[in-house]
Amino acid sequence: MSDSLERLYRAVLAARDLDPATSRTARLFQRGPTKMAKKLAEEAIEVVIDAVNADADAVVRESADLLYNLTVLWAASGVRPDDVWREMARRENMLGIAEKLPKTAVKVPPKAAAPRLARRPIVALDGRALRKRH
Repeated sequence: MSDSLERLYRAVLAARDLDPATSRTARLFQRGPTKMAKKLAEEAIEVVIDAVNADADAVVRESADLLYNLTVLWAASGVRPDDVWREMARRENMLGIAEKLPKTAVKVPPKAAAPRLARRPIVALDGRALRKRH
């Protein structure tokens, strides 16, 4: 898979300076990182919707769009696919599996002294239904 993303990354780099009138990639680069991020978010939402609807073919198509837009954003940010693979390897070495790391250290206050904090709902996919857990 990393070879495919590397090829896509090189194609994105080659297309970024083409005519924006004929190149979607060049148009995204011209519009900047805000537009790139918006397109990436839109594609991610489409993947989620198709997964919830159990439409595997659509998940495949939208995932390809998602990876393309992610690669465009990487290129604009100066991130190479190898940078991401190194981070995945680092996590695997640290955790034994390639798992998402928490953004900050989790501190658990003693129960008696801790006020009840509002928690964000966690959205989970369960079969075909979208449900929230608290």
